[in-house]
Amino acid sequence: MKKTTFKLTELWRGKRYYFFIFMTIFSLVLPWLTIEGNHFFLLSFDKLKLHLAFIQYDMQELYLMPFVLMLLFLGIFGMTVMGGRVFCGWVCPQTIFRVIYRDLIETKLLGMRKRIKNKQQEPDMSLSENKVKKVVAVLLWTLLALVASANFLWFFVPPEDFFAYLLNPMEHTTLFGILLFTALFLVYDIVKLKEDYCIYVCPYSRIQSVLYDEHTVMALYNPHRGGSIYDEHKEKLPSKSQKEIQSREGEHAECTACESCVTVCPTHIDIRKGLQLECINCLECVDACTTVMGKLGKPSLITWSSDYEIIDQKGKTKFFRTKIIAYIVLLVGIMIALGVMGSTKEHMLLNINKENRLYSIHKKADNVIVENAYEFLLQNTENEKMKFFFEVIAPKGMEGKITIAKPSKAFTVVPGVKKKKIVVLRTTEMLVNDARHDTVIPITIRAYALGHEEKVLVLRNSTFTYPRSDLIKNAK
Repeated sequence: MKKTTFKLTELWRGKRYYFFIFMTIFSLVLPWLTIEGNHFFLLSFDKLKLHLAFIQYDMQELYLMPFVLMLLFLGIFGMTVMGGRVFCGWVCPQTIFRVIYRDLIETKLLGMRKRIKNKQQEPDMSLSENKVKKVVAVLLWTLLALVASANFLWFFVPPEDFFAYLLNPMEHTTLFGILLFTALFLVYDIVKLKEDYCIYVCPYSRIQSVLYDEHTVMALYNPHRGGSIYDEHKEKLPSKSQKEIQSREGEHAECTACESCVTVCPTHIDIRKGLQLECINCLECVDACTTVMGKLGKPSLITWSSDYEIIDQKGKTKFFRTKIIAYIVLLVGIMIALGVMGSTKEHMLLNINKENRLYSIHKKADNVIVENAYEFLLQNTENEKMKFFFEVIAPKGMEGKITIAKPSKAFTVVPGVKKKKIVVLRTTEMLVNDARHDTVIPITIRAYALGHEEKVLVLRNSTFTYPRSDLIKNAK
């Protein structure tokens, strides 16, 4: 009989561990990466900023966030349609944290559990040695929970500010409250709730059932090869040994009744029972059966496949089907929309409001001066001080006849601070000769930063009100 041995990298567990390491390093490093002071993702309620793909946006541009959320949720839903609850088993922080606590701390470091493959048997807490180890395990996880909590907050408070705030805890009680609450929740969740969070608390397990179809890939037991372990009512049939299974199902039944797929399951289910909401597609059962059947020179009875291929045996799994293509089209469309809207970012924000008085008229020498006053509210969204100024773009035939009387020179605006500026536009020309009505003239305000005109430039439409001709003639 052929005996097969497996390396860790040949099993799904090894691939999953390496992916967990990558995800952990990636999430810890990402908040520290900046380009010109901008983060990949940062939603700062403190400074009212959104950083996305190393571009900084003001809170007035928060309309981009719904696109980010749509990408996140549609991406997860698409993953579910394609690969079942694969997000839970391979990406979810809850699963990664449980592996760190159970497999690394309790099993490898402290030896509280005998084997990683037996996740059903909890450590014997009647032993005084295990009680001490339990305290050590909880303390170690508490330290890691504080790091995980801080890592979470770094996407809302950048690390450079976060550690500065640590020096003044009394001035940032909300931040410290969230940090401690999140860390304590992680300790309770990972040490006490365990996989019950995935089964009873997380709503995703309820959503997934309506997303599955016959081609959804998941961990599946092949009853055609292994034999039926449960009846149509999900009641377990006598299966304490392979002989019992073969006597009931026939000599073709290959399941050895070793229960390895059951003891290794972190959510405490028997995959041979069929599709269950508790399954997180971690593929531990696939590895367990692959190892056992490999020693017998046979392929695994549990595979990562679909009902269409394994249970119904209708043919090969169709990965690129209508649902998947629709999700891909939606995701690509949202990414294009996000890119287009993100590319229209303005590097300064400007609101223009006219004062209540429509205009002022006065005479100087032989010239009649008409002035309109405005209140400009502007903000520099860059990371450096800049000098701003304005120009007036008048309609055809009036070019150069409306000028800026105030401010007379460029002024400095610091980043992130809203600045109010009174702007006065003036004309000494006879723009309109209407004896009955004031005339509203459409104009465009061109606002820009000196030396950065190509990048920091915005155009705003406004109006200039010119008085009727009798008021011009009677000006003093």
